[in-house]
Amino acid sequence: MESELKDLNSKPPNGNGNSVRDDRPLLKPEPPVSADSIADMEKKFAAYVRRDVYGTMGRGELPTKEKLLLGFALVTLLPIRVVLAVTILLFYYLICRVCTLFSAPTGEEEQEDYAHMSGWRRTIIVSCGRALSRLMLFIFGFYWIPESNSASQEDKSRQPEELRRPGVIISNHVSYLDILYHMSSSFPSFVAKRSVAKLPLVGLISKCLGCVYVQRESRSSDFKGVSAVVTDRIREAHQNESAPLMMLFPGTTTNGEFLLPFKTGGFLAKAPVLPVILQYHYQRFSPAWDSISGVRHVIFLLCQFVNYMEVIRLPVYHPSQQEMDDPKLYANNVRRLMATEGNLILSDIGLAEKRIYHAALNGNNSLPSVLHQKDE
Repeated sequence: MESELKDLNSKPPNGNGNSVRDDRPLLKPEPPVSADSIADMEKKFAAYVRRDVYGTMGRGELPTKEKLLLGFALVTLLPIRVVLAVTILLFYYLICRVCTLFSAPTGEEEQEDYAHMSGWRRTIIVSCGRALSRLMLFIFGFYWIPESNSASQEDKSRQPEELRRPGVIISNHVSYLDILYHMSSSFPSFVAKRSVAKLPLVGLISKCLGCVYVQRESRSSDFKGVSAVVTDRIREAHQNESAPLMMLFPGTTTNGEFLLPFKTGGFLAKAPVLPVILQYHYQRFSPAWDSISGVRHVIFLLCQFVNYMEVIRLPVYHPSQQEMDDPKLYANNVRRLMATEGNLILSDIGLAEKRIYHAALNGNNSLPSVLHQKDE
């Protein structure tokens, strides 16, 4: 985040009426954060603290063995994985391009998608998307991903399909890798920034997923309109087996040990939800995307020979009448269930506190408090 800019016009002109050149630096240096301050912050913002070998923001002092492993992976494993990942992305983009030829997207201009296509086109897009997403995870070092169901999940499986069908998947959010897993598992529709739809390659793929686009910083009626679209899509998925399933992360990313407060958007439809818990285990580098930059995270992740993910699927949660009347109660009850089943710690902090923690780690202590900013 940017440091405070100094006022370039603060020096008065000299006696001749000419302005005196100000050679002071544009960026005001910030005092370093003390060890005590960091310790205090780690207690307050524990949900975003990295605890792996690479340390805070991935900038910790590495032991010699780790430096050697990282150096070797940088010149061998990293380029191979990057080439393979880009190849898969291009290949799937071509599949989506061919399958959407001469086919008009559904929905309004800013919410158009190809997820409501039927027939062989949709079958190919979904089948290839799931397979290639799993292959991408394999390339990234997730060679096996154990999945487990609770005992109650097995009992629920005996119910008729129409009673077990959820309208939305609710998952904890740890990393961008969560998206790849859910694509490989159920190929659902996500909520994404509107700018994603305009990205090369990824834009078309997101439309084939049926993503709902939102201007995340918006607090206008447009934002409320997107909420209505999500609610309608959840109801449609619950009532229509052929409709694309919605996938929501009710909270922002953490270090994987905590569960943040849930936003109520996924619970307004009063439809059953499928809770899914993702857990990343590690010995050296944590795949969690918490307080580390995106580029640094990708490089370190691809340099790790093996990565570990475990998935816990809970039973489809059917809301009571009281929960249907109170979406906040519905969201809180699902959150507590997921925390219990996944052995996660409940935390009341959110995105605003995450921004403060990141700003402090970057040495920017002059920013105004954003504690009162509403979470995205």
